[in-house]
Amino acid sequence: MFAERRRRLLEAMEPDSVAILLGARLAPRSADTHFPFRQDSDFHYLTGFDHPNAAAVLRTDGEPAFTLYVEPREREAEIWNGYRPGTEGAVREYGADAAHPTGQLLDDLAGLVENRHRVYTVIGRDADLDRRLVAALEEMRLRSRQGKVPPAEIVDPRGIVHEMRLRKERGEIEIMRRAAAISAEGHREAARLAHGGHYEYELEAVLDYTFRRRGATGPAYHSIVGGGANACILHYVANDQKLENGQLVLIDAGCELEGYASDVTRTYPVGGRFEGPARALYDAVLDAQQAALAEARPGATLVALHQTAVQRLTANLVELGIVDATPDEAVEKELYRDFYMHQTSHWLGLDVHDVGNYAVAGEPRPLEPGMAFTVEPGLYVAPDREGVEAHFRGIGIRIEDDVVLTNEGCEVLTESIPKHPDDLEAWVRDA
Repeated sequence: MFAERRRRLLEAMEPDSVAILLGARLAPRSADTHFPFRQDSDFHYLTGFDHPNAAAVLRTDGEPAFTLYVEPREREAEIWNGYRPGTEGAVREYGADAAHPTGQLLDDLAGLVENRHRVYTVIGRDADLDRRLVAALEEMRLRSRQGKVPPAEIVDPRGIVHEMRLRKERGEIEIMRRAAAISAEGHREAARLAHGGHYEYELEAVLDYTFRRRGATGPAYHSIVGGGANACILHYVANDQKLENGQLVLIDAGCELEGYASDVTRTYPVGGRFEGPARALYDAVLDAQQAALAEARPGATLVALHQTAVQRLTANLVELGIVDATPDEAVEKELYRDFYMHQTSHWLGLDVHDVGNYAVAGEPRPLEPGMAFTVEPGLYVAPDREGVEAHFRGIGIRIEDDVVLTNEGCEVLTESIPKHPDDLEAWVRDA
């Protein structure tokens, strides 16, 4: 799988070129502690190498075609921090044609780029590498009479790699299905705690526990558990307030499995019953989401899905008396944006907001089989929103599913997590 991806990247590069790709480093958390290591998504996609401080070099001609620069085996370091594959493991376990210690990359740099047509690398990732590369190119220019020819261009490889990542392979989709199943179990366990007296962090804790218990790395992003008016904060992460019966609790949480993100939102009735205006607003969002999902097919665009969701939401806001205008006027004047301020979809994959351009030649990108994305309309009526009846205020609702496009339409990966109000009430009551 990784070798095939490298082959495709090499085929897309110009002849007589070299790519220099950097992996992630440990990120300091505080003092001498670090966050858990998470490999750079592009590096993982091309190499599968999930250890820090690595680099990869790919050459379009000559040998070795694939070289890894990695931390060498070191007994003392491995006693403290665990196994390192080292240069031998880089070849044996990860398919490198050659491997060297990480520190050797800067020394090899001039030779790697000399007489190459192009260098594919991301400028700005590593200041030492940037300085050494610029110095090497300048030295070649000064020594051009000796046959030292610097590359004509430095090109960002992400333009190629991100197009590759946008179209998911069969194996990637299977991982995402498994991630969705684990996320579904986490939501079910959290829904059982959606009762007055529990705290938001208790629901977050059972999500994290379920994700890890089922073999996921953990959450793919900081889980959002927003009860009552907290659901109106789009990226609420404090998760420290007590739930009260009669409220809604918005849970935006998905696991990360083998590097791939699940991203799903459901809005549950605290205590097990949607009451009054909460049910009306929930139905408005569900109607919009189902309409957008019905548009998800090859040749459609995410812009078209968003427009469909906006039109349905706006018509429902007008019908509920929250927006005072005709549906067409409300859409034209964007009156809905006070209550729905984000897009309906984003790409999904190794990153929760995955890579890939949303437009091609200035036009919305047509959807193709293998593309994975979310469909997530919402309504958020702030607690201090003027001009809205008081019983609607302080209610936030979002419904989000993960979708992968097929030849015929789409597969909703998170379909097993209920959305109908009656089913959500049953999940909560099943405590």
